[in-house]
Amino acid sequence: MSTPVLEVSGVSKRFGGLQALSDVGITIQPGQVYGLIGPNGAGKTTFFNVLTGLYTPDSGTFKLGGAPYQPTAVHEVAKAGIARTFQNIRLFAEMTALENVMVGRHVRTKSGLGGAVFRTRGFKEEERAIAERARELLEYVGVAKYADYKARTLSYGDQRRLEIARALATDPKLIALDEPAAGMNATEKVTLRELINRIREDGRTILLIEHDVKLVMGLCDRLTVLDYGKQIAEGTPAEVQRNEKVIEAYLGAGHATH
Repeated sequence: MSTPVLEVSGVSKRFGGLQALSDVGITIQPGQVYGLIGPNGAGKTTFFNVLTGLYTPDSGTFKLGGAPYQPTAVHEVAKAGIARTFQNIRLFAEMTALENVMVGRHVRTKSGLGGAVFRTRGFKEEERAIAERARELLEYVGVAKYADYKARTLSYGDQRRLEIARALATDPKLIALDEPAAGMNATEKVTLRELINRIREDGRTILLIEHDVKLVMGLCDRLTVLDYGKQIAEGTPAEVQRNEKVIEAYLGAGHATH
């Protein structure tokens, strides 16, 4: 059996008197779209923030591609191979779409600060390669025609796609999407679903937080359900939909399959 892309176990996190996560763990296999769902306040974003270095966990073990990693800083997690998007879009508003993706790619650059300061030949060649790769990714997500537009001028759906392009630019082992469909209309959601499927078909592994149950059930290979910071279910979408605890806590009787 292949080595899991992500193995996390025993993750707990407390904020003062609130136990936000209690002994949470997931295992994601290569090429999966893995969903993390649950009601508001269930701990989904806290778990994402722990995984990606925004919060320091109180306990937990973390492996990426079989190698231990410590989620202690965002840039270290990005270097290790996890890229993420945010529920609230975090683009560089005054930079162009192309520049935003180039920033993501710089995680993998080699020439360093000296090359940038002295504009060495190696630095210039690397910058050209970065720009070329950034244009390819803009084309990939469907916003290439806006390469030279400032990020703030793009539509909401296009900004979401741009953020995914920037995450892909880091060449991640795992791409973590935090509610990518939030605020999208029905047409934009269809386009997003097609993009996520394309990313998966191209061999990427995806961790997805999403409130849109229909989107999640149609996209994900496996799901973990959180409620009050605890795991109440894990399995395929069909298994999760039949789970009594999940129906009670989150889906409601109307979502049960018969």
